[in-house]
Amino acid sequence: MRRATLLAGCLMLAVGCGTTPGGASSAAPATSAADTGSPTSPDTAVSTTAGASGQVPTGKPEPVKPVGDTINPRKIPFTTAKPVSGGKAVRLVWWSGVAPCSVLDRVTVKETAKRVTITLYEGPARKAKNTSCIMIAVEKTYTVKLKKPLGNRKIVDGAKP
Repeated sequence: MRRATLLAGCLMLAVGCGTTPGGASSAAPATSAADTGSPTSPDTAVSTTAGASGQVPTGKPEPVKPVGDTINPRKIPFTTAKPVSGGKAVRLVWWSGVAPCSVLDRVTVKETAKRVTITLYEGPARKAKNTSCIMIAVEKTYTVKLKKPLGNRKIVDGAKP
């Protein structure tokens, strides 16, 4: 009997979550024209895809360049590394945070006869010292030029053990 009561209570709680007394979902609050400055009905949800910088995501990685002089830079793993320019360069893609809270400090490249080890270093820019940082993921890209064409050498991520 106790289990049935507990199960029924949990079921009622689960069914009740996410709805308001009128049956409307509480996942996206209703927004009126007065709230947004645009003509909407009270049942129309208003949203934006612009980030804190006001830029709308394009679906493509954001090209970045090393800035140096970050605070406590750390190794960051990349998600993809593709040879470009006939193997004379490698295009890296990775997930990061927004600038100036997360910027590319430097990229190191160690080339041997069998492998090319590439290590990305990121950290907050010095100007981000007293900045509030939002927690949002940004896909970034950087292209590394090699001393010799990649050929049959293996690309190794220096941030991974």
